[in-house]
Formats: sequence, C-alpha cells, structure tokens
Amino acid sequence: MKKIFLLTTALLTLVSCSDDDGNVAPIEQISEGAVFGTAENPLNVGGPNQPNQVYVDLSDESTVEVPRNSWDFGFYAGNDFRVILNSSMMMAAKQLETTDISLPQEADNTVSVGPYIENNFNYVDSPDGSLNETVFGDIATSEATAKVYLVNMGYKVPVTEPAAGAVNTTGDHRGWMKVKVWKDGNGYKIQYAALDAATHAEASIAKDSGYNFTFFNTTTGSTVAVEPQKDKWDIAFTTFTNLVNDAGEDYAYFYSDFVIINSRAGVSALKINGNAGVYEAFSLEYFNSGNFIFSNNQSVIGSEWRDVFTHTVDENIFFLVKDGSGNVYKLKFISMLGTDGKRGYPVFQYALLQ
Repeated sequence: MKKIFLLTTALLTLVSCSDDDGNVAPIEQISEGAVFGTAENPLNVGGPNQPNQVYVDLSDESTVEVPRNSWDFGFYAGNDFRVILNSSMMMAAKQLETTDISLPQEADNTVSVGPYIENNFNYVDSPDGSLNETVFGDIATSEATAKVYLVNMGYKVPVTEPAAGAVNTTGDHRGWMKVKVWKDGNGYKIQYAALDAATHAEASIAKDSGYNFTFFNTTTGSTVAVEPQKDKWDIAFTTFTNLVNDAGEDYAYFYSDFVIINSRAGVSALKINGNAGVYEAFSLEYFNSGNFIFSNNQSVIGSEWRDVFTHTVDENIFFLVKDGSGNVYKLKFISMLGTDGKRGYPVFQYALLQ
C-alpha cells in the first residue's frame, strides 16, 4: 500500500543531478491494476476444500498464501489487549466462571458455529472485525483474575474433494480446550489444556507493532507467521464465520469464498451498483464529483460478490477499495470458479482510479 509519487520532468532532472545521488531513495511504483486468478497472477485459495487464506496487496500486485489451519488464536499487537479466534476453522468460545484451569470441564455443543443454534452468535467474534466485540473481551490483568474459557476448536480442513462447483470445507472435529489469557507486561500469557487435564501448557506472546496480530498455534505451542505486515495487504480470501439472519434471529454461520478487508490498517470499501460498462467508465473524476461513503466493516465485501447456487458472480456490482495510503481502486469479480470448474480459484480484476 504505497503512496503515489508524481514527479515533473524538471524535478526528475533536479534529482538526477543532485550531489547526493547515492542517497536518493528509488521512486516506488504503484500497481495501476491487474487481473488475479490468472497464470500470471494466481489466486490460490486451494480448491473446493479452501485450505488457504490468501492476502492480497493491490498496490504491490502481490499475494501471500497461508494454510488456514496454521493458527488458533490471534493476539492484537496494537495499544489494546484483545484476542481473536480463528473464524476460518469454525472456532467458538464461552467464558466460564472459574479461574482454575486445572479443574475438569465438559464440552457444550451449544458453543458451536452452525445454523439454528440459539444465541450462538455470542460465542464468536463479531464478523465486522470490531475489537470491542471479541469473545475473550477485556483481557485480565493477572493470572489470578483471568477466567477460563471453554473453546470449541472447530473442524479440520478435509481432503476429499466434492463435485465440481461444490465445496467441502469442514472435516473432522478438532476437539475442545480450556484456555486462560492475561496481560503480561506489554504482551500476553496463554495457558491451555485438554478439558480433562489437571496440568496445562503455557506460552508468552509478544506484540510486534508492524503487524495487526501475533498468531499462536496450540498444537506446536509456538507463534506462526500468518498475515503479512499490516501495511502490506488490503483484502483477503478465506473461509469465515459470519452471521446469517433467519426469521429475525441471528446465527453464527460458516461461509466459503469470503472476502475481508484489512480494516485494522485503515482499509475501507463500499459496493457500487453497476454493470461492466459502469465499471469501465468509473473514473477518479467521477469519484471526486460524488459523495461516496466507505465502510470499515471488514466483511463489507464478504460473500455478496457470488451466488453459490448458480456458481456465478454478480455482474451488476463492483467495489471500491481505499487502501491505508488513500489510493482508491475499483474491483470487480470475474469468476468464482477456476478453468476446471472448481471452487477455490476465484478471479477478479481491479484498477487504480485515475
């Protein structure tokens, strides 16, 4: 997400003649647009099992793929102390009354992601990305005051592929854990164990201000690289725990082919109603003449771009994405399927407004 630099011929001449030539930083070029999902710019969510989270930097025209099962918890690296669940694995959690992690606990199947489980939205992080609405809430200031959480670890990434056009994103259940988290200086401490265990593992989690989160894997007992640096990505493709409304009731529900924006690093977006012709004609001049209100809801793109029943994209909408440096792109989805008709290989195009 690099800033745009416009230099006149005179200024370029002045720079080239400077006595400090060796100290002049190179001019950073910003991508004016590309098509992702092609051989030149692959977008590999990994097929119909959708095993990868793919982070896209529009200005740098680059992607980073990470296995979505590589992490369990994200520890916020900003000024606040917050912990997120890996929603791409259908994780859910519930605060218990005890602070004693050595006590045995029992599974509670209401703490689950799925349709028509009453009030299960209380057991997942807010899908809009708000750090004020995380399941773990305000992090305790000490081990003595930290409550134990019952954590549904969600479901494994399956390996069996479904028929073309379908998805298979939920494998065997990953089990349950009991977890405690508290502040430790400018970092965190986490304790975790199986529900019937009298002993537990413990780890320290440090903050790194260059990233949104530090991510932790309970299987390996270590931190793991997931998101790129916070100013190095704009949107991401992932499976995702969202909310669905049925008859006026909200439920936590699992989505495939989901797109989030990097709202925590200042990225925002909005939907525009318009076909391919409107997309092509939409210019910076038109944008500057209007009153477009961007959203910092990380789910603003979400699943609206595709129809899972027809396996097609909505050709009558596109999106504007404003990165953390203020560059505005128009972004349109071309296909939700790869050339072989399989899900998990989406195609989209974007262009810098100019």
